[in-house]
Amino acid sequence: MKLTGAILARLMLPFAATLLVAGTAAADDAPDVVVSIKPIHSLVAAIMDGVGAPKLIVEGASSPHTYSLKPSNASALESAKVIFWVGPGMEAFLEKPLSALGNNAVIAELDKAPGLTKLRYREGGAFEADNDGDEPSATASDGHDHGGLDAFDTHLWLDPMNAKAMATEITTTLVAADPANALTYQSNQKTLDDKLDALDAEIAATVAPVKEKPFVVFHDAYQYFERRYGVHVAGSITVSPETIPGAARVSEIHDKVSTLGATCVFAEPQFEPRLINVVIEGTEAKSGVLDPEAATLKEGPDLYFDLMHGIAASLKTCLSQNS
Repeated sequence: MKLTGAILARLMLPFAATLLVAGTAAADDAPDVVVSIKPIHSLVAAIMDGVGAPKLIVEGASSPHTYSLKPSNASALESAKVIFWVGPGMEAFLEKPLSALGNNAVIAELDKAPGLTKLRYREGGAFEADNDGDEPSATASDGHDHGGLDAFDTHLWLDPMNAKAMATEITTTLVAADPANALTYQSNQKTLDDKLDALDAEIAATVAPVKEKPFVVFHDAYQYFERRYGVHVAGSITVSPETIPGAARVSEIHDKVSTLGATCVFAEPQFEPRLINVVIEGTEAKSGVLDPEAATLKEGPDLYFDLMHGIAASLKTCLSQNS
């Protein structure tokens, strides 16, 4: 018997309905996942692709260094099944809310992921905390406890190999919380790992022509990028972005820029750019912008790659100006 288009369509209707119900059930069964900051949210979103979309706490141009929890964030934490954050060294504002609101969730602190490279905060010389009396220096309550024996720089994601280590921990956590979607999580992680390896090679090639040129950053957030790619961070205006540098500190960095012949001084989108102009005044240094926490980028699975490519491109553009 020859099947006409109309007959085929009638025969396929029950099958199509079954697929629709199954797809709806999968979406309904997706775990309620909450993530603290954009770079980590991007990794989680990539691993959850096809299962569900994680919620983000620190949205838009907000910074985790200065963020205050909103009622909607508190509600999301209360209903979450899984919560991902870097840890108290980065998102200090979350430490108490997680204790109070996250009792029903698996809480994954990604700064404890196996396989991470961790670097201590730098202090002394061009990286010394500003403490000249103009403004109070940063303390543990600022989210940057530089004094403890175990204190380390929590901008871990700025090395793609650390991103891979965190992706492994994210996948392990999601598989344990949602075994029904284990194969999807694991397949997505494999794809993500391959993309991170390719990203690593691309960034190395981008910054290779300028990696010997010294530059100064707004706050010392770039150690992991620096170590991975051999770029030359000569100093930071402030160790912690919560601490407004005083006149003595700005003068010190101005002298450092002149002495080292630093090619560029980089601001960050969320913090006072006027200081950069003061630091480079009377020198040959140019100014640029680096965005280590993705303040200007749209959230989603591609954000991490846009973030890392953006840092590499900004460095190359500014550092090439005096070539």
